[in-house]
Amino acid sequence: MSVVQKLDLRPGEWVEVRSAAEILSTLDDTASLDNLPFMPEMLPLCGRRFKVYKRADRTCDPVSLTGLFRRMQDTVHLETARCDGSSHGGCQAECLMFWKETWLRRVPDGAGQSAPAGSRSAFEEGGLASRDLVWLQSNARRAPTPEGELCYRCQATQLHKASGPLPFWRPTQYLRDVFTNDVPLKDVVFGLAVVILSKFRMKLTGRPFPNILGTLKRTPVENLDLRVGEWVVVKSREEIMKTLDTQGRNRGMTFESEMIPYCGKRYRVMRRVDKIIEETSGRIKQLSGVSVILENVICASVYRRACPRANYLYWREIWLRRAEPHEQPSSEPCAAAATCALAHANGRMKADA
Repeated sequence: MSVVQKLDLRPGEWVEVRSAAEILSTLDDTASLDNLPFMPEMLPLCGRRFKVYKRADRTCDPVSLTGLFRRMQDTVHLETARCDGSSHGGCQAECLMFWKETWLRRVPDGAGQSAPAGSRSAFEEGGLASRDLVWLQSNARRAPTPEGELCYRCQATQLHKASGPLPFWRPTQYLRDVFTNDVPLKDVVFGLAVVILSKFRMKLTGRPFPNILGTLKRTPVENLDLRVGEWVVVKSREEIMKTLDTQGRNRGMTFESEMIPYCGKRYRVMRRVDKIIEETSGRIKQLSGVSVILENVICASVYRRACPRANYLYWREIWLRRAEPHEQPSSEPCAAAATCALAHANGRMKADA
């Protein structure tokens, strides 16, 4: 196993994914480095160039469900490098992948952009593709359940093992946000204030900040039969809350606080989502009812202290309405959507309190 390398990468820098042979030499018997799996879906990206999106020094924890953050070491996210789920039961979550700096090399700015998706890449040279893909795929599966149900192992299911504890009061994480991840100081302060305010509000009223809990015992259904490419408008928060139960869910799906900044805005349907990997068990979870994801509508971590994972958000059709012909502007790019979301959230903070 090769020596771990630290590049101290920053957002916006260009990197090249190392060759399959180089990366495979860093992996242990479980196809992992520091407990972070190198997934089969990452193999075709070997030899391609990407911009660094964010450092993954801090990340949310989908496994323990504590709401606390975890500390990652020497890891980044790359622009557009999302998992297609092809070796994980067709999972449709499209998570932004984690990359150890050891798997990358820095290249000069402007030295060349990423090759188009699906192009042949360096990993295919020398017959590596079939042999090593089979090995990586075998490590992407867990032993079946007693009922014979196939379970998977991916970066999301292993995230707790690949990271360490990170108390919210530790100041170095916020310094890293500002000085290494280009997060504006006002955004860092806002995110921390939300955490503190929510804790106090829960103790006093039993309701979180921001309040997105409903009152229903049985939640309604509305089927729009949306298709990929259709334009929709996200309903207002007040309208959506009328569809939620006391846990903030509609038929088991939570309306997240990170969805609030998108209310009242127009987006295009990117795809329908039927199945995702359940991070706590590795099982393929079939989503009950219709859910969609929208173009460029990500978790911008407005209320979650600048988590860089940028996961897509899932929407019930009852939370949307079809846009009228005059309500069809171009979709905002990912970064612009996040900026817009944060500005909207700052404006709503006083009203939410």
